[in-house]
Amino acid sequence: MVASPKAKEAMPAPASRSAAAGGPPVPISAPLTAEAAGNLGILPASHWQQAQGEDAADDTDDTASTIGSLPSSTASLSQSIFEYRKILGRTYHSNVGNAEAWQPNDARHAEAMDIFHHLNTLILSGKLYTAPLPKKIQKAVDIGTGTGIWAIDFADEFPEAEVIGTDVSPIQPTWVPPNLKFEIDDLNLEWTWPDNTFDYIHSRSLIGVVEDWEGFYRQAFRCCKPGGYVEDVSNSVKAFSLDGTVKEGSALDQWGKVFFEGGNKFGRTFKVVEDDIHRKCMEKAGFVDIVIKDIQVPVGAWPKDKTQQELGIWAKMALESDLEGYVNYIWGVVLGWTPEEISTYCAAFRRELKNTRIHGMYTTRVAYARKPESFQQ
Repeated sequence: MVASPKAKEAMPAPASRSAAAGGPPVPISAPLTAEAAGNLGILPASHWQQAQGEDAADDTDDTASTIGSLPSSTASLSQSIFEYRKILGRTYHSNVGNAEAWQPNDARHAEAMDIFHHLNTLILSGKLYTAPLPKKIQKAVDIGTGTGIWAIDFADEFPEAEVIGTDVSPIQPTWVPPNLKFEIDDLNLEWTWPDNTFDYIHSRSLIGVVEDWEGFYRQAFRCCKPGGYVEDVSNSVKAFSLDGTVKEGSALDQWGKVFFEGGNKFGRTFKVVEDDIHRKCMEKAGFVDIVIKDIQVPVGAWPKDKTQQELGIWAKMALESDLEGYVNYIWGVVLGWTPEEISTYCAAFRRELKNTRIHGMYTTRVAYARKPESFQQ
């Protein structure tokens, strides 16, 4: 029997993190000055308290790595997997090695991740993957598996395959398909699998998680079998509209801009889609037959088309189910926003999500590629 996870004492916000294992502390950030924020198109955090209530009457609700020299990931995490940090009342994985996580690992956020799993499956027309996998594969891995829900569904679909799900937090269920196992592992450290292990390497929602995307795909290439596939699904944090209803300076407009700035300070980019990172890093690693597909996803019940409306309702639900969980760490710990500033911003964001006159959207990017059959390690 495993002991319950043990949370460390509450800590308001760590002021620094290590630049590398054993390295000196490096400040994450000081709060942006008004001038610096303005140059980036970011409104100061205090704006949301000043603006609170001004637009409440306009609500229109809808019903409807550093790689190579670091220790192996499994060894470095073995002593700390149940020691969680507590920030603003939420638990996060302990910042051991490179395993500093910006999303909570508690039950509330797990529910939000499972909602996003359903949404992403709808976006892919009910599919778990888009790579042209053969009907029978021997071994697959889900990197950064989270609650493990994707890996469970995939293991059910491929009952003869051995499926592994990895994550830094042990939040996955115990009762799973017999061909599935979960491993505690940090994707930012050296991968411990032998060369040419997997027929399929899957990942999803790793924006703001991966420290070195070139290193990530270099390791994926090494561990992928010749002829095997790697696939990632990334949801951009940049909100937009096709009709101009997402206004500059609105809460939706600021969402991506603040995350982009936070990623710069945090050292893990949120501009994976915008900077075409999948294509560049897959190609550099040696993958071929790279396929990139961008899908515009509505947020809210505003679309008239029923299929799009269903996507929008689920997207709104996925965000609203744990909005604070998405922003607390990057905005509060990294960028220095106060709890009050975060709360008033989230209230403004929720009002805009409910307003069906605002036609917000974001981009989901699906990227897959193949390791050449002729490649020899």
